[in-house]
Amino acid sequence: MRAIISVLGAALFWATCVALAWAHEVRPAIGDMTVAGGILTLDITLNAEAIVAGVDLEGVADTNETAQAEQVDALRALEPDAFAERLRADAAQIAGAVVVTADGSPVPLEMGGIAVGPVGNVDLPRDTLVTLTGAVPEGAHSLQVRWPAEYGALILRQQGVEEPYTGYLDNGTPSDEIALGGGGQDTAAEAFLSYVPVGFDHILPKGLDHILFVLGLFFLSTHIRPLLWQVSAFTLAHTVTLALGAMGWVTVPASIVEPLIAASIVFVAVENILSDGLSRWRPIVVFVFGLLHGLGFASVLGEFGLPQDQFIPALIGFNVGVELGQLTVIALAFLLVWMALRVDENEVPEHTGQAFYTVLALAFVALGWLLDGPGFVSVMGAPAPVFLWPLAMVSLFCVLSATHVDRLEAYRTYVAIPVSVGIALVGFYWFVERVFL
Repeated sequence: MRAIISVLGAALFWATCVALAWAHEVRPAIGDMTVAGGILTLDITLNAEAIVAGVDLEGVADTNETAQAEQVDALRALEPDAFAERLRADAAQIAGAVVVTADGSPVPLEMGGIAVGPVGNVDLPRDTLVTLTGAVPEGAHSLQVRWPAEYGALILRQQGVEEPYTGYLDNGTPSDEIALGGGGQDTAAEAFLSYVPVGFDHILPKGLDHILFVLGLFFLSTHIRPLLWQVSAFTLAHTVTLALGAMGWVTVPASIVEPLIAASIVFVAVENILSDGLSRWRPIVVFVFGLLHGLGFASVLGEFGLPQDQFIPALIGFNVGVELGQLTVIALAFLLVWMALRVDENEVPEHTGQAFYTVLALAFVALGWLLDGPGFVSVMGAPAPVFLWPLAMVSLFCVLSATHVDRLEAYRTYVAIPVSVGIALVGFYWFVERVFL
């Protein structure tokens, strides 16, 4: 009977989480800026279908959540030449939305080349490279760029100068004044501090695959020593490959790394089900999987870009942000199950645990409804139910654990195993999606 309850609970947990597996993250555009012979050139890689469809990307994490979802998918199904022609029809509007000034004077832009990627899975974004050009007034010393809020975020990178500018533009906020000759780079401390939130954001809230892997480590055992061994091995490993990947010494295609990351989630979750303690070889396996996750981090960091003159401080800042994100996930998981662990150890009465987690589950469900909206999405990158309803399911598992505390290993039976089964199912779905779909 306990096994049936665990499996049914895990199925509900998986059904609650699986919506995330369908989420297609809206990535920031990447713009490379050069000025030569008095001509400004902006080479921008972006998800142009959403812009052509009229999607307001400010605060949107998944185009499937928008009213124009079908139109976006239809545009993604167009052959490159056909979509380039469609994009060309909106060229003046798009170029006019990007505001550039030189020493305060407007720099009108025109759209030049368009290079559209091949047709792939229409549920996923494809990259389009557009080139915007404009004449910079003679004698100008600096430029300022404002990327429209409705186009999402832009990573702006200055090219062709020493000490180039790199900035992250969102919410319609203009860039700093960018010296045409360079010299707008951050100090080492500024670069470090600016990349800490980038690393943190990649884990929480955007890195669901990394979150599930860390939770897989957490739910192996209720003791701190196994968790420390695993987290230490994972941290050491992904730090190594993050550095090697960021420096370009190790490069593995995402088509290989992403399915293996999904497989790593399945492995640790399944082992949680089969074992209730730290085996001798588990830290070694976690270390190997950490190498894969580090390559994934390096891929994201490669898209964002690192300032050439502050490469090391920025890299360290990103890694520190990743670590803080992972520790935050573990801390939140511990806070969620802390009462259930105390009930399991007979330190808190059963009825206290039952009442606490019943109220908590209802609160998570209610908050999922109340907080859902553009504001939550703009901060967290996904709808409120995506984050809060899985927590409601875990709270219900804790109610079961408190109800059956007289049974041996109630917490493991009713919480750790069902959650691990749910994590394994999501990881398996991702593996199938990334390999076959």
